[in-house]
Amino acid sequence: MGYACPVCEAEEADAVHLANHLAITASLGREEHREWLEEHAPDWADCSPEELGARVSPHAEEIDTPEFEGHDHGHGREPGRPDSLEGTVGRGSRGPGRGDLTAEAADVLQEAAELTREMETADGDEGTDSADGTDGNENA
Repeated sequence: MGYACPVCEAEEADAVHLANHLAITASLGREEHREWLEEHAPDWADCSPEELGARVSPHAEEIDTPEFEGHDHGHGREPGRPDSLEGTVGRGSRGPGRGDLTAEAADVLQEAAELTREMETADGDEGTDSADGTDGNENA
């Protein structure tokens, strides 16, 4: 018996996998997962996977996951076996809401890039305050 994530319905093999999914996804910036954890397990960041699993699993739908049962957690991927953590994270980083900038965020990034260019230009001109290119501190 496994669990469906109460936020995104991802199938997880057991309570520990569910806890890891929720915590990692929240840590990667998925606000829905973070908000859910803060509501149901406010101290989630301080819990071990086993502790968190025991706290979150009662809130998740139990599902049949026969493809998870009886498989070890080796490196080879078998048909029907859940993907690796790295694969899951990689797919999640390409999902909706990841990498999409709001107009406000895009404006902030553009402004930061412009300020950086201005600073770099100013650094290149540093020490040449006078019109003739000298620093104005030369002794005659």
